[in-house]
Amino acid sequence: ELTVVLLVDLSASGDFGSGERSKAMQAAELAALLSFSAVRNNDRVGLLLFTEAEELYLPPRKGRRHALRVVRELLACQRRRRATDIRLALERMMRLTRRRAVVFLISDMLDSGFEAALAIANRRHDVVALRITDPRELSLPRLGFLSVEDAESGEGVVFSGGNARALRRLALEAGGMRAGQTEVCRRAGVDLIDLTCGQDVVKPLMQFFRS
Repeated sequence: ELTVVLLVDLSASGDFGSGERSKAMQAAELAALLSFSAVRNNDRVGLLLFTEAEELYLPPRKGRRHALRVVRELLACQRRRRATDIRLALERMMRLTRRRAVVFLISDMLDSGFEAALAIANRRHDVVALRITDPRELSLPRLGFLSVEDAESGEGVVFSGGNARALRRLALEAGGMRAGQTEVCRRAGVDLIDLTCGQDVVKPLMQFFRS
């Protein structure tokens, strides 16, 4: 009878999706899958939705009805803020969750400054990070000029999508940021599972749990 806590990033960057599904949709499916798996295993499951603030908290409970409520809130919750604060979410979870729990952090992890909180949380609980990435965040096709906007800050920029050097620089910077996130998890002792937006979420989870 474990306690499972789902920390789900509801920030505006999750609205992005270059295919049929956004990162937010992928996160909701993943959280729903974990919620029903926990209930089937007779575990308690709780939910904390966050942006740069706490958006919603459901204390851990058992039962199919509670799992359905978790799914309903995942799909219906309207965020009040747009930015991301993973440190705040981890600290809030630790204040709310006294009993040792399995904590799934579901996020695109487009944030910084949460390494210390992640390490502390993993000492008190068993934290697993589930990083959701859209392929277009890592590389762009060679197009013309692109007008892009930061979904969380609203800052806009025109990017030269036809410039091979600019595309290479973008890919290098995206890869470096991703490597930095991976290193943060490694130093904190947190398992990291990568999920690509639009692809099956079950196979990577099964591979992780088998290992």
